Amino acid sequence: MTNTRPRTSLLGAVAAAAAEAVNEALAAADARAMAAQAPGPAVARVPMPAHAPTPTAARKNAAGPLFGLLLRESGETLIDQIVRSVAARIDDRLLRGGARMPSIRAFAASHSVSAFTVVAAYDKLVATGYLESRRGAGFFVRERPAMALNANDGAPPLATPLRGMPSGFDHKPIDVVWLVRNMFRQMPHQQMPGSGVLPPEWLDGPAIANALRAVSRQNPNLLLSYGVPQGFLPLRQQLQHKLAELEIAAAPEQILTTAGVTQALDLVAREFTRPGDTIFVDDPAWFLMFGSFAALGAKVVGIPRLADGPDIARLAELAALHKPKLYIINSVLHNPSSTSLSAAKAFQVLRLSEEYDFLIVEDDIYCDLHPGSAVQPATRLAALDQLQRVIYLGGFSKTMAANLRVGYIATSVERAERLADRKMLSTLTTSDIGERVVYKVLSEGSYRKHADRVRARLDGIRAKTLRQMERVGLKVDGSPPAGMFVWADAGCDTNLLTERAMAHNLLLAPGSLFSPKQLPSTRMRLNVAAMQEPAVWRFLERELGRS
Repeated sequence: MTNTRPRTSLLGAVAAAAAEAVNEALAAADARAMAAQAPGPAVARVPMPAHAPTPTAARKNAAGPLFGLLLRESGETLIDQIVRSVAARIDDRLLRGGARMPSIRAFAASHSVSAFTVVAAYDKLVATGYLESRRGAGFFVRERPAMALNANDGAPPLATPLRGMPSGFDHKPIDVVWLVRNMFRQMPHQQMPGSGVLPPEWLDGPAIANALRAVSRQNPNLLLSYGVPQGFLPLRQQLQHKLAELEIAAAPEQILTTAGVTQALDLVAREFTRPGDTIFVDDPAWFLMFGSFAALGAKVVGIPRLADGPDIARLAELAALHKPKLYIINSVLHNPSSTSLSAAKAFQVLRLSEEYDFLIVEDDIYCDLHPGSAVQPATRLAALDQLQRVIYLGGFSKTMAANLRVGYIATSVERAERLADRKMLSTLTTSDIGERVVYKVLSEGSYRKHADRVRARLDGIRAKTLRQMERVGLKVDGSPPAGMFVWADAGCDTNLLTERAMAHNLLLAPGSLFSPKQLPSTRMRLNVAAMQEPAVWRFLERELGRS
């Protein structure tokens, strides 16, 4: 007689029977352990409710899941659902340390998933410290000692914070390290008007995600080895086209990728200066490089920055006195003033660099935020010099994704080779994966439109924000027509203002940090993209004494 019973029913019956047998075996083991009153590992099982069916009744029903129902249409993988469910029960102390987890087969049967799914989930729980695997015995809940949320928990405070100061902030004296440390704290961007980046929601996250997925589908072997010190060649070829649009001629062998402009500056300073040499910077300027250069033994000298570029008379005077090796300059959208270099000033800077034999390092990190010379006149030194005395730096942390840490250097072939060797000796290579992602985004063509949208969004809020600044008592010398920064004068010591802002969970960037002299200042840098929170305006209005 032919058996016409559906195969799925047979499989379901087998699974149910297996799960039932496992549950009965576990229950019997628990009973034996309790009867003997002997210590032993508990079995990880969710307590049965008061109306739970008896073992006899269970024989008539399919075994229920031990850790809740799994949803196939939730958008979350079954593996991640299991991991989340088990981890939550361990965190909530429903599963104690040392408890034995159901076997892989038992778990798979009771939740109607494959053994492979359970193995993958258990492996992830082991990797994250929730479970441990004991050879021949199975998986057990790992004993997890209480972990302090902060390394200083339980220790006496190092200093007494200001009254009302939030405990999450660094209470050390305000300096460059202080500002950088607090900029990296996990807090809402709306509370950080002194930050140097755009809000995450302004950036094109989906484009980055799509590029990451595309890269992940490439030959896995390409993602497992080192890249090359010069950087991912297709990206360097793409950058050649980007630079050509700026009228800068650079072949791929003249381009070197870096972990952002920060590493680019460090490589250049290490290669072309020695302890005791002088490096010129704009004053004010991006503060992080002051400490970095000083740590190399260099003397950092500030050149006063005016609305159209550096003070040329002062630059000539100081160049004759100090004989600098490098001059670091933002020619386009200077940080923190958002001003740009005029053609006349650019010509004079190049003339002085030749006369006093120093290299110019042009930091153009805000390149893609500039709307063009029709809106704000701007001259790039590298376009005039064609990389003879100029080392050009660029990157994508401000407009694409800071987390990718992809920047680049364009210079002469000889200097590019020297810098590639320096990079190789210090970090071997940069992340080939990150460079592939940036190449994918640039080559797809959507990045240009994204940059247009960001500039338009900044334009849409800049004028209103500047009017509000004037209303609360901030003074701005000339309204910058582009960029995200405003170099505002508060009329008071902004170090003290910053300390008071900290008490209200607000992060400002005082002007003293932007000068190599680090002297008290009434200036501060404000990011117009981060000035949309009403609490920021209420604080400034109250502290600056305007109604």
